[in-house]
Order: sequence, then C-alpha cells, then structure tokens
Amino acid sequence: MGRKGQSKAANLAEKRPSEAAASSSRVPGKPLVELNISEEEQTRLIKQSGILDKAKEVKVKQNEEEYIEHRIPLAEEIFNAIIYIVPTSFLLLLMEILIHQQYRQQLAVQSLVDRMGSGVPILAIFVFYTLRYKSYRSMQLLLLSISVLSSSRMIYILNMESWLVNMQQAPPLATLWVYCVVQLDLLLSLVSLVGTGAFVWWKDLRLAF
Repeated sequence: MGRKGQSKAANLAEKRPSEAAASSSRVPGKPLVELNISEEEQTRLIKQSGILDKAKEVKVKQNEEEYIEHRIPLAEEIFNAIIYIVPTSFLLLLMEILIHQQYRQQLAVQSLVDRMGSGVPILAIFVFYTLRYKSYRSMQLLLLSISVLSSSRMIYILNMESWLVNMQQAPPLATLWVYCVVQLDLLLSLVSLVGTGAFVWWKDLRLAF
C-alpha cells in the first residue's frame, strides 16, 4: 500500500508541471481556434439566424403591452366622452336655434326633437372614438381634414345656397367644425384655420352676413 501511494504521488507530480506549462501558454480571452470570417459573411449568418427579426418582434410586443397597460378603463373612457358629448350636443342645439332665428323661421318643438334625436347618437359615437384615438397621428390628420372640409362647406353654402339648405346643413357642420378644432393639436388647429381662410379667399366668399 505504501508503494502504491508513493507511485500515485509521483504520477501527480509529473502531470502538474505539464499542465501548468499548457495553461501558462494560453493567452487569456483568446479562442483556441481563430476563424477568419469577413464582415459580409457575418452579416449573412446573422440574417439567416433570424436574431434581428426576433428582437424586432419582442420590441413590438413590448410596445403593445405598454399600450394595453396604459390604456384607461372603459368606464373612464365613457365618462370622458360624456364630458364632451353634453356640451357638443348643446352646441348643436344652439346652432339649430340660431339658424332659425337668422332666417326668422318658427322652430317647431317636434322638428327640433327629431333633429336632435337623430343627430346626438351619431355625434356621441363620433366623440367617443375620436377621444379614444386622439393621440394617434392618423386621427389628428383625420380631424384636420374634417375641420377644413366642414368649415369650407358651411361658409360656401351660407354664401351660395338657399335658406332651406342652410337650415339643414349649417348646424351640424358648425358643430363638427368647432369640435374638431378643439380636439386638434395647437399647430394643426392653426393649419386648419389657415386652410379655411385660403378657401374663403380663393372662392371670394363673405364671412359676415
């Protein structure tokens, strides 16, 4: 047993210097096998692996999750919409009354109820969804387009059309114009007014009646 222990110790002593020499010959941080791969080949391999596409998918999913997390509850959305629906509906009612006064026409209660009954639900849906997506650039561009078109149309019919057409179209167009300008960003609201002014100048229309 003593000789076997001495032989094992001798073998370990013989291996340790060689292992130490091998370990000392290695350069820290340098791979055992050097691969000379061009940048084009590296780019091709990365594209084939699909790592970049996976990173983009993860980023998109994270953005979607953040949007869902920061989205307000439906009850709060409805409450915010009501805050705008009520004054906008009263604005529509006011425009109906004023247009009848403008042309000295008697306003029948039943006619007013019918007009408001058909107009307010459509207005409520419009207000709800424009408020929900108000921060989107596409929604801002849509509001800008509606603002310019409704204002231009209203001024045009007040100058060119008969009083019957004006009484039918002017109140909803005026309400739509005011609401869209309120919901637009400041810069886009100025662009809307400039566009309307340019149309009035081009058609040589009057603003005072």
